[in-house]
Amino acid sequence: MKGTESTHLVVLSGLSGGGKTIALRTFEDLGYYCVDNLPAELMPALVQTLTANPQGPRRIALGVDIRNRGGEMERIPGILAALAGAGTPAELIFLDAHDEVLLKRYSDTRRRHPLSILGLSLSGAIAHERTLLKPLSNIADRQLDTSTMNVHQLRGWIATEYGPHGEGLTLMFESFAFRRGLPADADFIFDARCLPNPHWDPALRPLSGKDHAVRTYLQAQPLAGRYLDDLRNLLDTWLPHFAHADRSYVTVGIGCTGGRHRSVYLVEKLAEHFRPLYPQVLCFHRELE
Repeated sequence: MKGTESTHLVVLSGLSGGGKTIALRTFEDLGYYCVDNLPAELMPALVQTLTANPQGPRRIALGVDIRNRGGEMERIPGILAALAGAGTPAELIFLDAHDEVLLKRYSDTRRRHPLSILGLSLSGAIAHERTLLKPLSNIADRQLDTSTMNVHQLRGWIATEYGPHGEGLTLMFESFAFRRGLPADADFIFDARCLPNPHWDPALRPLSGKDHAVRTYLQAQPLAGRYLDDLRNLLDTWLPHFAHADRSYVTVGIGCTGGRHRSVYLVEKLAEHFRPLYPQVLCFHRELE
């Protein structure tokens, strides 16, 4: 890793739809202090404030993208050079993808491109964004093409590259909805649709398995408790065998009907159980992203 002996600074940028938000959340799971959409002019002050505190974070990840206005993108190379001169060099990671992939991702999510406010078509906005981001892509320490990567693979790449090395398994617990298909490359898949469903309680329906009311509901269900105990016991038994086989990354997928309540609750509970036992434990809730 680059940076001073005590501080590692990562700056994440790239094309909208390239995966920056997922990447930044993964860095947060890995223990980095993360800030997204930071105005470029504030970067030096933030880094100075964080690094000046002896008790402050020593792993920092900052997200910068086209939402910076008024020529700020052109200033970022100079800002990064100034940070390096002050003793805190940054590792710039640039996430890219082919235009047809970006178009499909926007079509699937139905999100608006940040540059659509300029009255551009989606393809025009992507082309204009490439031009505006050229100063950053030209100086990136690492350029990652995410065209053929799903969310799981992107998170796995970051965990492998930036998580602890040589210290055992990195675990990914992922919740999902069966109606939207199975997650790719999962090592274990479990079906929680047999458990009582909070969806049928009108007060719980708009919530998720991360909310206290849903957790309380499921904790009161004996069947949910037995299911969770069985999952813990099975994984406690078999995960060490993956570690002994020199595996560095294992993904456990848990699905339910909507992917919002039961599976999310189980993923969070399993992550709580395994965090003291493994160096890195990550959570991803596909239907909540």
